[in-house]
Amino acid sequence: MKINNLFESVLMGDLKLKNRIAMAPMTRGRAGDTRVPNDLMAEYYFQRASAGLLITEATVISEQGIGWIGSPGIYTDKMVEGWKKVTEKVKPTESFLFLQLWHCGRASHSDFHKGELPVSASALKINDDGGIYTPMGKKEFEVPRALTVDEIKDIVKDFRKAAENAKKAGFTGVEVHAANGYLINQFLDSKTNLRKDDYGGSLENKFRLLKEVLNAVLEVYPSNRVAVRLSPNGVFHDMGSPDFRETYLYVVKELDKLNLAYLHIMDGLAFGFHGNGEPMTLSEFRTVYKGFIMGNCGYTKESAEDRIVKGEADLAAFGRPFISNPDLPLRFENNWPLTPFDDMTYWYTHGEEGYADYKPFDPS
Repeated sequence: MKINNLFESVLMGDLKLKNRIAMAPMTRGRAGDTRVPNDLMAEYYFQRASAGLLITEATVISEQGIGWIGSPGIYTDKMVEGWKKVTEKVKPTESFLFLQLWHCGRASHSDFHKGELPVSASALKINDDGGIYTPMGKKEFEVPRALTVDEIKDIVKDFRKAAENAKKAGFTGVEVHAANGYLINQFLDSKTNLRKDDYGGSLENKFRLLKEVLNAVLEVYPSNRVAVRLSPNGVFHDMGSPDFRETYLYVVKELDKLNLAYLHIMDGLAFGFHGNGEPMTLSEFRTVYKGFIMGNCGYTKESAEDRIVKGEADLAAFGRPFISNPDLPLRFENNWPLTPFDDMTYWYTHGEEGYADYKPFDPS
């Protein structure tokens, strides 16, 4: 049987993607103080719509979820209207657009919350000398406040409301961010979850928040319009538990029951590796997950094709190369040179430079 390559169309559920390339979610910070998406952001996504699937930058579901300067939200009517500019601009390109739903949890600071501490599964500080940039400058991470059960229930409601707003804004689907040391990841990992109630201890309990969030989102979107992102190998935001392999095999087996649009797994080591044994690979997850798998994290064209040819992944997501190469799929397909993407000077600034001012390749 012929295995499709990166550039052939593929059916993801009932969505016919024009290729197997996805633009990975990348936090950028162009929404400004209001966190309302704008025309510049609409142009940015439109420029990159040669990908079969576009996943938005992480988008906060509530004020409590904020932890990044200038990141967009999806919790007010104005934010919904702002995102409509993006979905309407992308729609004619026949590239599908999923919104990534985000709560930063302890990866935040009281400067974002009028002096109130950030929240998490447990009161454990991120040990990271790099600190965090807040509206008041660079600060050390703080010891977060452990959420109460009632507060957890409210967060689940916030995810449901965010999904409703995403649907109003015209998104094809949503991706729940359960990776990279953010709130849901903080509940999944034993390193950050020391709870003794129904949300801690056993694998079932640590999975409970993600399960409840998904059940809430599935009241809004059908399962083939909902996805989850995981980072089993990641050390970002001081993550990585000794029992990570047991944890993530359990989580993925549970997710396999839901018939999701795709499972987004960061199997590469571009965000580091916590060193608890051997890194997990897509081939491990393929043995327990029958649905669509999207691989991601530091791929080249060749490594992405390898995973697809081996049947380990159905889609390949690219992040940083898309920053400076808005026409990345076309460059890959035609073997055109890539514009370097290692200059971080303008990644997290607030204007067009380093964002929407990159040009497509001119073969003439």
